[in-house]
Amino acid sequence: MSAPPQSAPARPAGYGRVFAVPEFRAVFAAHVLSMLGVIVSEVALSVLVYERTGSPLLSALTFALGFLPYALGGTLLAPVADRFPARRVLVACDLVCAGCVAVMTAPGTGIGALLALRCCLAVVSPVFSGTRMATLADVLGDGDLFVLGRSLLRIVAQSALLVGYGLGGLLLTVVTPRHALLITVGTFLASAALLRLGTRRRPARAHGRTGTPPGLRTLLAHPRIRLLLLLFWVPPAFSVVPEALAAPYAAGLGSGPAGLGLLMCALPVGTVAGELYAGARLRPPARERLALPLLCLSLLPYLGYALGPGLAVSLLLLLVSGAGSAYTLGLDQWFVRAVPDELRGRAMTVLSAGLMTVQGVGMALAGVAAQAVGVRAAVAGAGALGTLCSCGLALAVRAAGRAAGGDPAGDRNPRRS
Repeated sequence: MSAPPQSAPARPAGYGRVFAVPEFRAVFAAHVLSMLGVIVSEVALSVLVYERTGSPLLSALTFALGFLPYALGGTLLAPVADRFPARRVLVACDLVCAGCVAVMTAPGTGIGALLALRCCLAVVSPVFSGTRMATLADVLGDGDLFVLGRSLLRIVAQSALLVGYGLGGLLLTVVTPRHALLITVGTFLASAALLRLGTRRRPARAHGRTGTPPGLRTLLAHPRIRLLLLLFWVPPAFSVVPEALAAPYAAGLGSGPAGLGLLMCALPVGTVAGELYAGARLRPPARERLALPLLCLSLLPYLGYALGPGLAVSLLLLLVSGAGSAYTLGLDQWFVRAVPDELRGRAMTVLSAGLMTVQGVGMALAGVAAQAVGVRAAVAGAGALGTLCSCGLALAVRAAGRAAGGDPAGDRNPRRS
């Protein structure tokens, strides 16, 4: 697979060059604050619901509601990302989230209202995420700096999973859940202020293009975009299986809570390490050349679960698999190049919503499979089936690239947009 011509520098751009862009610093800081707000609100709300009801089911449901409404928000609200100026959409989403959490803190708010407000946060989230990713292309261009900027936001999200829930738990040892939720209101408001004051106003992408059909149908009508969306969505549906089954697997190993914590952390640690190495050490053409091989190999370590490994080997398998997800840096470049500018906001929104949805579905199916065949067989089966699906998609991408004159994204004119 030959890489398309690029105007990249002779050396890797490196993450330092991304932080040299003032607007990106504002977007990055707002992302950190939003992630903190989401994590603290999830922890505090689950504790608050449990304190009010004594029901583990309802407490767990507050986490599940972070996944389920993503598909609804991403499908129905995706056109918003392109129909209105991006900065206005981002600030409005932060303000809506702050308002929802503020209502949660009211003493008279019932359990049904708390869960409904949690759903509202999840519906708004893909619009915010998609608009922010499309804004990155405006701020950083659609070349290597965009790929590195998007990588940094993913690294923040993965790192937040490692430390955020622990910090949220510590916070609740010194403040009540309602006070923790008030802190979340502050993080959303601070994020809105950063985006309002730290980024330029840009016109809506779809301005003057009222004939453009909105939503998911528009994107799926493009064969290139449809194939790239599948590349982003299919592997994560399988990669979440060990995370979903970490508790019963740790119990089977007899490793206790410490082992469970390590199993939950191993995949994100591998992902962060892989992305940091690929972003800092590899040139853009090398990242694109490695994208499909890594895609095909990233789930293979799960096959090792069939051998009944102990804790140390299991952690190593997860670390290696997580590092393989560095293929996403290559996919990011293909995706932003393939999507027309007037569709970029909704494309990123649909991408984000679909990713969260397939992970939620993957976790649910993992539980069904483990109930039927056992935890080790379920993880190994996910590795085998996921690898087959990934290889099939890789072959489809190569075929599309050959038909388009060698461009792996299947775009005959990769420099347009």
